[in-house]
Amino acid sequence: MDEMEEELKCPVCGSFYREPIILPCSHNICLACARNILVQTPDAESPQSSRASGSGVSDYDYLDLDKMSLYSEADSGYGSYGGFVSAPTTPCQKSPNGVRVFPPTVPQHPPPQHLLPQPGSLPPIPRNSCITCPQCHRSLILDDRGLRGFPKNRVLEGVVDRYQQSKAAALKCQLCEKSPKEATVMCEQCDVFYCDPCRLRCHPPRGPLAKHRLVPPAQGRISRRASPRKISTCTEHELENLSMYCVQCKTPVCYQCLEEGKHGTHEVKALGAMWKLHKGQLSQALNGLSDRATEAKEFLVQLRNMVQHIQENGVEFEACLVAQCDALIDALNRRKAQLLSRVNKEHEHKLKVVRDQISHCTVKLRQTTGLMEYCLEVIKENDPSGFLQISDALIRRVHMTEGQWGKGTLTPRMTSDFDLTLDSGPLLQTIHQLDFVQMKVPAAPMLQLEECCTQNNSATLSWKQPPLSTIAVDGYILELDDGNGGPFREVYVGTETICTVDGLHFNSTYKSRVKAFNASGVGQYSKTLIMQTSESMLIHLLCTVAWFTFDPASAHPDIIFSNDNLTVTCNSYDDRVVMANSAFSRGVHYWEMTVDRYDNHPDPAFGIARSDVLKDVMLGKDDKAWSMYVDNNRSWFMHNNSHTNRTDGGITKGATIGVLLDFTRRILIFLINDEQQGPVAFEGLEGVYYPAISLNRNVQVTLHTGLPIPDFYTPGEADPTSSVC
Repeated sequence: MDEMEEELKCPVCGSFYREPIILPCSHNICLACARNILVQTPDAESPQSSRASGSGVSDYDYLDLDKMSLYSEADSGYGSYGGFVSAPTTPCQKSPNGVRVFPPTVPQHPPPQHLLPQPGSLPPIPRNSCITCPQCHRSLILDDRGLRGFPKNRVLEGVVDRYQQSKAAALKCQLCEKSPKEATVMCEQCDVFYCDPCRLRCHPPRGPLAKHRLVPPAQGRISRRASPRKISTCTEHELENLSMYCVQCKTPVCYQCLEEGKHGTHEVKALGAMWKLHKGQLSQALNGLSDRATEAKEFLVQLRNMVQHIQENGVEFEACLVAQCDALIDALNRRKAQLLSRVNKEHEHKLKVVRDQISHCTVKLRQTTGLMEYCLEVIKENDPSGFLQISDALIRRVHMTEGQWGKGTLTPRMTSDFDLTLDSGPLLQTIHQLDFVQMKVPAAPMLQLEECCTQNNSATLSWKQPPLSTIAVDGYILELDDGNGGPFREVYVGTETICTVDGLHFNSTYKSRVKAFNASGVGQYSKTLIMQTSESMLIHLLCTVAWFTFDPASAHPDIIFSNDNLTVTCNSYDDRVVMANSAFSRGVHYWEMTVDRYDNHPDPAFGIARSDVLKDVMLGKDDKAWSMYVDNNRSWFMHNNSHTNRTDGGITKGATIGVLLDFTRRILIFLINDEQQGPVAFEGLEGVYYPAISLNRNVQVTLHTGLPIPDFYTPGEADPTSSVC
């Protein structure tokens, strides 16, 4: 029961409800808190503009207020808003968003019960007092009944009592301002628990309070539990008990309300019967809510498991990433060693060549120097005949030696520069482009129906990826069948998102679909689109017989499918939309739905819709659907929440609803039990539409397709120059 505690606390004081009242907006508030947030409106504001439940609180209201301001729901003696505060006279103001704003009230601690003013001693609430719901901010003017005009929520009060009794481990004093002490006695007349100091201070043993009976706290708790609950009385006639239920106003009423009040002409039922009926409906609703709560718990378990898996996968993925990067670093280090080896070889080669040249040049220079010194010594000789004997040989030898030095001997055989340039650009670019590869196939593309069209024997199709899809797409594959129900074949493969296919057969119904692909593979197909080519350039289009089923992929999650997706119902009391798995853009089409189950007079809606229609409201509430909704007595046409052409005649179990969609005349007609229901429902239809319905758990229908058009209807002629999307 701990999870229920927030439901049992007043939105104003934050404590448990004490004598809660029900505002017209169905929200609850403590009676004391309601008295505290009352403000006086300007005289120009008429009380008739918002007559809700009461104006001008009588002495009875003050007595109730004073009684409950003596203690708070937290058993601490005084609540933050539990004390008596007179109504502020400052007029309520409006904030920029239109919500009424009230001046803050300062809570005060009340005196003990026996010191409160007596009835009639407090001034009445000023006329035109205003109260605003603290939850929905709806403001209303009270009438002469004051706060007594609001019904008391006895059920909520009982639930609060039971909850507090189940949670109270020890009874606490209700008058201690700080850190309530354990109660030692309870006064049955004051209905207050006291500790010893508070009893001596506020409930002396002498004087007028001496006759009050003080009992142990445990006995006082038992007496509280055993006290009979008050019988609910009518807010209009305080002396009358509530005994009937007004179906139109959805509120309990008394016999005097039926005889004299505004409920005299309304439909009423026995209070006990409606009590059992509403209990049953609430139980059924709780079953659905319980299923959702169970699913939510399972979903939370799944999410918690996902957290653990994400942590584990994150650690594993991080380890893989580090290992891959380390492998790349190792490969780079190995390549680095290889490149350094090449540099060292080049270095050694250059040194060897230069050193060899140095050695050769040194030897040559030594020989040349020796020849020069020898020749100089020969020149010093004074013997002419001896000189001439060797002079010719020396001259030739000197010229030959000089010639040897002139043949590139003095040019270096090797440069000091290294003619090696490391090309690291591609590797750096690759490192910068290093990223995670998308390993998922693309999602199914979405056909853009507004841009798809046929003209004569050509068809143009357009598509796009889902809005939230982040998976890379390398291209698309468009497929068409043979126009006669045969297998699909590829007609386009590429990166474009629009394609026109020419050369199709006239007067043929083609099915088309598209899928995306990337390096990881091929994704799912889109929805299948049915398109009709013209019979010829000058002859009108004949009606087309098509077979289709309901589409689970496009339906609201609350829709339940059976019978090969031909029968649908719902597990929610709210209206949910389901569409067919095929769309129409040309031709005349007719299909029917039989009502297999019809309980409690719901309002199912039948018609056509765009692919982006809202799935959680009645069909026709938005501008993407055109429908007829019908109950057991009458029907209406609805588009963009506009209701038109009310027509008598409803549906029951076993009824048949027919839908006739004629693109030649661009009209939509509805039938009930083979009879046209009302006039032509909608005209000027142009585009691509899916058969659709909305229903709740009280309805079950079965779809029938491939039907010929009704005998009473004759298709019109199509405009041969038109192109319908």
